[in-house]
Amino acid sequence: MTDLMTATLQLRVVAPPADAGPRIIALIPARNESDRIAAAIEGLFAQTRVPDEIIAVANNCTDDGATREAARDAGAWVLQLTGVKGKKAGALNLALDQVLPTLRDEDMVLVQDADTVLVEHFVEHAAAAMRRRVGAVGGVFYGEGGGGLLGQLQRMEYERYAWEIGKRGGRATVLTGTASLFRVRVLRQVKAARVAGRLPGGSSYYTIDSLTEDDEITKAVKTLGYKTMSPAACTVTTEVMTTVGKLWNQRIRWQRGALENLRSYGLTKVTARYFGQQIMMGAGALAFALFLWLTAWQLILFRSLAFSPFWTCIGVIFVVEKVVSVWRMGWRARLLAALLVLELAYDLFQHAVYFRSLYDLALRREERWAAT
Repeated sequence: MTDLMTATLQLRVVAPPADAGPRIIALIPARNESDRIAAAIEGLFAQTRVPDEIIAVANNCTDDGATREAARDAGAWVLQLTGVKGKKAGALNLALDQVLPTLRDEDMVLVQDADTVLVEHFVEHAAAAMRRRVGAVGGVFYGEGGGGLLGQLQRMEYERYAWEIGKRGGRATVLTGTASLFRVRVLRQVKAARVAGRLPGGSSYYTIDSLTEDDEITKAVKTLGYKTMSPAACTVTTEVMTTVGKLWNQRIRWQRGALENLRSYGLTKVTARYFGQQIMMGAGALAFALFLWLTAWQLILFRSLAFSPFWTCIGVIFVVEKVVSVWRMGWRARLLAALLVLELAYDLFQHAVYFRSLYDLALRREERWAAT
């Protein structure tokens, strides 16, 4: 009997009575993650609300069964998949096709990366946030330690993203692929809407055509009329890129994926905000480039910078906002934010990613997924 059949039969045997509360099934897609998947599974068993089933989705692994065995030893069921197209999205689609028939609409599915360990109350708080028209709950992600200065800049970026989510009352812009909880009813509706042509992206739960399936499924859930949330208590820690090359590949994938998803959906009530964010990002990058150009010319022509009380006040406000938004990270982050220069260089890097992605999109260059 295959691992796939074993896991499916187990789910059917433990199917709850009709009057039982919502069940939570955890899916952990993994490819050659034998060194980290055990910690992810142990983190789920340590939750204040332990998932009813934990299933590792071993996807096209080439490590001689090491990922499968590590997951089994940690106490998870295993779906062994080979020949899957679509990487993580394709594996999740096959796993969901196996799992969802055993579940009710009010049950929930947690999708978690194999290199992630959740805080012990993540599942409890995520499930509690499933109120009214909330269709999915994502984590608020922070950067793990290490990576030197480059890692610190990424951690500060993630801290500011969490700060922005908090200011929006926990409304999620993107359901992070690191860890997100979905209503089964919503997942079924996403697939049905794709099949009916009401949503782009193929005919399953996740689209395999996007570089950023987490961003795409967020738009899918919202298009169906549901809210997406990221409660402050649902924190996850994600890896930081340790080299500029890896960071470039990661951000090109994120930015190009976001732009491709907007092109697929077009301008709608849901995507209008996302289009606005992209336009403002471009306008900000152009304004910053113009500022640098004018400053350089002023130094070349006059060999000094003119003092402007108005623009000095604007600059001070900008620095204060930078410092306040990373205040919880401690004095090192505050000092780095106050110095500003290194963060401006990091911003220039992000702007380069943005314009390169626009350029590739305009030329309709083939999307390429690069491992990071």
